[in-house]
Amino acid sequence: MQELQSLFEDKYPDLFEGGWGPITRQKFGYYTPDDYYEGLVEKLIQRGTKWADIGCGRDIFPSNALLARKLAAQCEVVAGIDPDPNIDDNDFVTEAHKVMIEDFSSDHEFDLVTLRMVAEHISNPEETLRILASITQKDGLIIIYTPHKWAPVSFVARWTPMSAHHWVKSRFWGTEERDTFPVEYKMNTKKELVRLFDAAGFEEASYELIDDCRIFNNFRVLNYLELCFWQFCRWVSFPYPEKCIIGAYRKK
Repeated sequence: MQELQSLFEDKYPDLFEGGWGPITRQKFGYYTPDDYYEGLVEKLIQRGTKWADIGCGRDIFPSNALLARKLAAQCEVVAGIDPDPNIDDNDFVTEAHKVMIEDFSSDHEFDLVTLRMVAEHISNPEETLRILASITQKDGLIIIYTPHKWAPVSFVARWTPMSAHHWVKSRFWGTEERDTFPVEYKMNTKKELVRLFDAAGFEEASYELIDDCRIFNNFRVLNYLELCFWQFCRWVSFPYPEKCIIGAYRKK
């Protein structure tokens, strides 16, 4: 927890300038899945790391540009792989590859490969992992950060038409239409990930389910109530329903 608190303080050096969101989360002692993911990646980056960020879009860490810039500066290579034009706006990568992962090849073998909110969109995980295995060095890590398949938001997303996704995301989270993509949820449980990575020559290094209290992130009163419910679940030892996966898989 101390590491998360240190990361939080670096992210919001002036808590009041960060607005009501960070202040409210601090009162509850709550850290977002982004915080956990950023903290894990920070521990893995060393001077000279070769890092491939799959589906990087415009940002490495959308909620923490300061840390993204610091970590990118330590790496020998930061390769961004994303077929979407959003990658053209990414200032953190040293190599921008505007291709599908199935079409990516590299002269590098990467120490670290990250998929931040990408795995839920992958339609052919076996082929994707075949490519990732080919670019990951022995003992290198692949980090998956993605919603859990059976979380309420994921369940609703699977059973609603794509045309409704942007309308909901724009109103709840203020996202742009270009940031909305079809979902598949073929890599979104522990069982599925273990099976897929084992077949690709990886072993599980770590796996965590992180409570995700961000559905009402843009609505002050509703977010407060969301965090109250989270706190109540903890008090009665009941699993909070909305969760994200953060898994690490090491190449054998």
